[in-house]
Amino acid sequence: MVSTWSNWSGAVVCRPESIVFPRTEDELSAVVRQAGEDGQTVRVVGTGHSSTGIVGTDQVLVSLDRMSGLVSADRETHRARLLAGTKIRAAGAVLLEQGLAMENMGDIDVQAIAGAVGTGTHGTGRTLGNIPSRVTDIRMVNGAGELVDCGADPELLRAARVSIGALGIFTEIELQCLPAYRLHERTWVEPFAGTMENLDARIAENRSYEFFWMPANDKTYHKVLNITTEASMAGNSKSAIGSEGERIGWSPQIIPSVRENKFHEMEYAIPAEAGPECFARVRERFLAKHAASVQWPVEYRTVAADDAMLSPHGGRASVTISLHQAAHLPYGEFFED
Repeated sequence: MVSTWSNWSGAVVCRPESIVFPRTEDELSAVVRQAGEDGQTVRVVGTGHSSTGIVGTDQVLVSLDRMSGLVSADRETHRARLLAGTKIRAAGAVLLEQGLAMENMGDIDVQAIAGAVGTGTHGTGRTLGNIPSRVTDIRMVNGAGELVDCGADPELLRAARVSIGALGIFTEIELQCLPAYRLHERTWVEPFAGTMENLDARIAENRSYEFFWMPANDKTYHKVLNITTEASMAGNSKSAIGSEGERIGWSPQIIPSVRENKFHEMEYAIPAEAGPECFARVRERFLAKHAASVQWPVEYRTVAADDAMLSPHGGRASVTISLHQAAHLPYGEFFED
């Protein structure tokens, strides 16, 4: 029976012939083998938070929702193995129970860990790589329905990180974690004029730093995170860009934001040294052509280099600049420009 699937923003819509929910590696292998015998393509979906069309198919769509949970955790090596459909929010909670934490997380935590690894999801911090950079092993089912352990082959593991589903469907992911840690978050708003002047110092002085330029008032919202041993402290809601204040908590409780309003997103990943000039050009173009139709903020983050073959940050430190438009409004002309 044909069903309709769409990504979170509604920009990608497809009508797969079937959507399947395997519970085990054996079930997943059988699905892939059968599709191969039938001459059908197979795509895999996590939570649909990618803004690209990599999931869309009119044939077989595999959901990893039923392959979720902690497989193992080692407090001595700080390594943890998760089923591929585990949502990052759930991963953060279960790792904390084991005294562990991911080195970094993205701007949100609703994605499946497989999707975050496969698409190169990242947070911010000049010394912090993207999520796949901390992957030490991947088990997957390849296009022939065979189970493959990528950790036994370093080059295959490099290829599997940020592989956008091209090598196979992940079943388990092993992460190099850290001992659980608390973060002190500070947020504030200031006029844009001082933002670029202080940019390099803020990036250098903080574990994580990012800013959002708000075109509606030409101000910037800043967020810094640093490890602390201080006790937890409640603060402002993590959902509102533009709120000011401080709070302290365990890393999975502090790093992610809540994004309730749906949007389309496009992101540049550029060499770190080109970040300020690129942002200046984006801002100039935005104000000249799109200020009346787009009110969403533009996000500026930093990412350390990694060695994944298809990573946007492969072999170089990067700056990412993310542009957004409300999900119910046209976005094509804005992004293309």
